[in-house]
Amino acid sequence: MSQLPIRIAKLPWERTGGKQEAVVAVINRISPLKALFLAFAFIVFANASAQTRNQDTLQTKSQDSTAVIYKKRVLESVEVDFLTSYYYQAGDNAAVSGGIGNENLNDVTGTLVISIPLNDDDVLTIDAGVSAYTSASSSNIGPFDGGTADPFQASTGASSGDVWSNVTIGFSRSSDDRNEIWSSKLSVSSEYDYFSVGVGGSYTQLFNEKNTEISLSGNIYIDSWRAIYPTELRPFGLGGNGLNDGFYRQNTITGNVDYNPRFSEFESEGRNSYSLGFGFSQILHKNVQAAIALDFVQQQGLLSTPFQRVYFGDVANSYIDNFQLADAIERLPNLRFKAAAGGRLNWYIYERLTLRTFYRYYFDDWGISSHTASVEMPVKISDKFTLYPSYRYYNQTAAEYFNPYEQALSTDEFYTSDYDLSEYSANQFGFGASYTDIFMSKRIWKFGLKSIDLKFYQYNRNTTFRSSIITAGFKFVLE
Repeated sequence: MSQLPIRIAKLPWERTGGKQEAVVAVINRISPLKALFLAFAFIVFANASAQTRNQDTLQTKSQDSTAVIYKKRVLESVEVDFLTSYYYQAGDNAAVSGGIGNENLNDVTGTLVISIPLNDDDVLTIDAGVSAYTSASSSNIGPFDGGTADPFQASTGASSGDVWSNVTIGFSRSSDDRNEIWSSKLSVSSEYDYFSVGVGGSYTQLFNEKNTEISLSGNIYIDSWRAIYPTELRPFGLGGNGLNDGFYRQNTITGNVDYNPRFSEFESEGRNSYSLGFGFSQILHKNVQAAIALDFVQQQGLLSTPFQRVYFGDVANSYIDNFQLADAIERLPNLRFKAAAGGRLNWYIYERLTLRTFYRYYFDDWGISSHTASVEMPVKISDKFTLYPSYRYYNQTAAEYFNPYEQALSTDEFYTSDYDLSEYSANQFGFGASYTDIFMSKRIWKFGLKSIDLKFYQYNRNTTFRSSIITAGFKFVLE
C-alpha cells in the first residue's frame, strides 16, 4: 500500500561524513544472525537484572517490620482489543507497470490484542493480525493470464490478491516504584512472497515524580523475499534467448519485435533492518505536555521490489496486446540509512477540549527529505462520548533514483518509477468518535465493554493518488 504502514521520513545530515559512516560501519561488521542473538541476549539479561533488583528491594523492605508494602498492579485484569479496518486506494501511477496504470487496491484487516497480567509487575501481550487484499496493480505482475493485457485493467492472475499474517509476543516488567519499565518482543509475519522475523526491546525511566520520561528502544528485522518477477522477463532469467520460450511462441510482440530487456535475477533475496529510537517527554504545566523523539534506521540487502517494472526512454517499445513489456525491473542500492526527528505538544485547554500537535522532519541517503505536521482536537461532548477531528499535511522531495515513465536511461545504475519515492505533497482529513464506559455496563459473557473507537481518514496527494480508511476498535476487560 502506498499509505500504510507509515514509514519514517528524512533529516539532512551529509551523506558521507562522520556519524552516519560510523553507524553503517559498525552494523555492517555484524552478521544478521549474530545481531539477532545479541539483541535477544541483551533483552533476556535486562529483564533478569530488573527482576533481581526488584527482588532485592522487596527483601530489604521485608527486613523492616514496620514497613508496609503496597503496589498497584500494572494491569488489573485481562484486556482484549479487537481492531479492524477497511482500506481503499486509487490512482494512475502503478509502480508494477512502470509508473502508469491502475493503482486500485482494497484491503481488510482484523487484529486481536490480548494483554495478560502475570503478576503485579509483569504483562504478557499477544498481538495477532491478518490482512487480505485485492489489487489491480499487483495483478499486472502477470497481465497476460486472460483477456486483453492493459495496464489500466486488472488481470485475473494469481497475483491479484494475497493474505498477510503477523503474530507478535511482547513482555513488559515494571519496577516496584513504577519508575522503570523494561519490555521485549518477538514477531513473525509472512505473505506469499515475503517472510520476516523481528526482535526488539525498550527501556523507559520516569523521574521528577513521573513528570519526566526518557526512553530507549531498538529493533532488528530479518526478512527474506521469494522474488516474483514480471511474466515477460522470466524467460530471460534462464539464460539464452528468452524469445524462444513457450510464452513468446504463444503471444505476438508488436512495436520493437527484437525485444531484449536488461534483466537478471537478484543474487540475494534477504533484507535486514536495524532501528534505534530515543524519546523524551516532559510535563511543562498541569495542562501542557511536550515530547521529542529521534529515530534511526539502517537497512541492507534487497531493497528493490522484484516485480516493479521500469521503462527506459532510450529503448524502443515492445508490446503484447496493449501492455508494454518491461525494459528492466526496479534497481536500488542495497544500503539505506534513514533518520527522523519529531516533537509533540499536547495542551489540555479545558475539560471539554484538548489540542494535540505533531511535527516530524525526515531524511535518508537516497535523497528524500520530508516534513509532516498534524493537529487533532478531541472534543468531549459527554462523560462517555468524544469526537476527534484531525488534519495532517505531508510533503517530500524525490529520491535521486526516481524517474517517471520512460525517463530513466538504460545507462543508469539505479532506477525506479515508484511514485512513493517521487516528489509530492499530501493532505489527510480525519474524523473519529469514541465511547468510553469505565464501569463497563455492557457485557459479552465475562467481558465488559470498556470502549469503542471509530475513525475515518481521507488522504489525497497532489497526483491522481487518493485513499480512504475506516477503522474500528473495541476494548473488553475480563471481570
